[in-house]
Amino acid sequence: MSIKPIGVFDSGLGGLSVWRELIKILPNEHIIYYADSANCPYGQKSKEEIIELAKQIVELLLQKECKMIVVACNTATAAAIDYLRKNYSVPFIGMEPAVKPASLNSKTKSIAVLATEGTFNGRLYLETSARFAKDVKINIKVGDGLVDIVENNLILEENTRKHLSELVQPLVNLNVDHMVLGCTHYPFLIPVLKKILPRKVKIIDPAPAVVKQAYRVLESNQILNTQKIQPGYIFYTSGDEKLLDRFLKNLTKKKYSIYKV
Repeated sequence: MSIKPIGVFDSGLGGLSVWRELIKILPNEHIIYYADSANCPYGQKSKEEIIELAKQIVELLLQKECKMIVVACNTATAAAIDYLRKNYSVPFIGMEPAVKPASLNSKTKSIAVLATEGTFNGRLYLETSARFAKDVKINIKVGDGLVDIVENNLILEENTRKHLSELVQPLVNLNVDHMVLGCTHYPFLIPVLKKILPRKVKIIDPAPAVVKQAYRVLESNQILNTQKIQPGYIFYTSGDEKLLDRFLKNLTKKKYSIYKV
């Protein structure tokens, strides 16, 4: 069981921000990644639509004998993680906006969360915010257009900088000192955000914490692969495999295979 792959899926390429952390922390694990770019973005889809898409992807990953599945998408986690855990026997790791560390470490008692509409409406976000941010002002902003910018590899375009600046400036004006990235696409925008935000604003990418949780779950279920092997990285996409390939070439020097589904 331990040498079977880990499955990872996202609405598109955003979950690669989690994948790049997984291969650092879990270098002996085979990983199968599914990018549902044909149906991206998920942000404004209904809960029922997202659950149906997630079911189809999970069943494909289980056919590939995945021992654990990482839902590397905040919107899909918010909509579907409870359903998936109830209906499938493998462990699932979900995304959660890192409101807790931002709230606990905020000096100004004002933090920002940049996410999709679907994430803000999800149980995990609402429960975490209510529990850990009682004395902290949470200023939320829907990242309109940001997923499409990452999916189409327009990150370094001047229009992207202008658009991001317009989105985050109202949050800066509210004296925030932490910005939580509540969508796995958004960490790819960190180089641009760093040029826009004041130095006092700490940007929080939840991916490292999520991968640490994945490690703990693998260990506690005794399915962590401790054998030193050459891992295989397989990617499936419902979208443009050339776009995925270009994105991966900029992200890693690891060998991988891409298949269109």
